Amino acid sequence: MSDQEGPGGRRSADDAERRRRRAQFLRDLNEARALRERVQPRRARAARMRQVMRMRTFRW
Repeated sequence: MSDQEGPGGRRSADDAERRRRRAQFLRDLNEARALRERVQPRRARAARMRQVMRMRTFRW
């Protein structure tokens, strides 16, 4: 029995829908970030710097 023929029977369709919605969400999020960066460049730059510091101190 493969993943697509599980007990639900709609697993691959649900996964495809979830991936489609996630991709749309990420596109919208990037668009919102770009807009915010244009509208408030100083605040956006500060947020980017905080994110960089967070990533530098993050322990894998």
